[in-house]
Amino acid sequence: MNTQRHEGPVLITSAAPSYQDQLAARRRRYATMMSLRIPCIVLAVLFAEIWWLALVFILLSVPLPWMAVLIANDRPPRKAEDVQRLRPSRRAILPAGTGKDPR
Repeated sequence: MNTQRHEGPVLITSAAPSYQDQLAARRRRYATMMSLRIPCIVLAVLFAEIWWLALVFILLSVPLPWMAVLIANDRPPRKAEDVQRLRPSRRAILPAGTGKDPR
C-alpha cells in the first residue's frame, strides 16, 4: 500500500460499494437462503411416505441457517491497490488570461 501523500482529487470510478449497499446485499442473500428452507421442510412433509426422499429434504434444510449466517456476515475483502489520481490536462494548466493552447 502506498502511504505517500499526493495532491489532487482521487478517482472513485472503481470504488467499492458503500457499507449500506454491502449490508443490503448481505441481507438479501440471508433472506434468500432462509426462504429456501421452508420449501425443503414442506417437501419433506409431502414426501413423508417416501422416507429416503423426505430425509434428503430434511438434511438439506438443516445446514441452511448456518450457511446463511456465514454468507451474510462475510464482507468482501478490501482491495489493496494504489490510489488513482486525476491527472490535469494541458488545458487546465494554461496561464491565466490566455484562452489559447500553448502548443
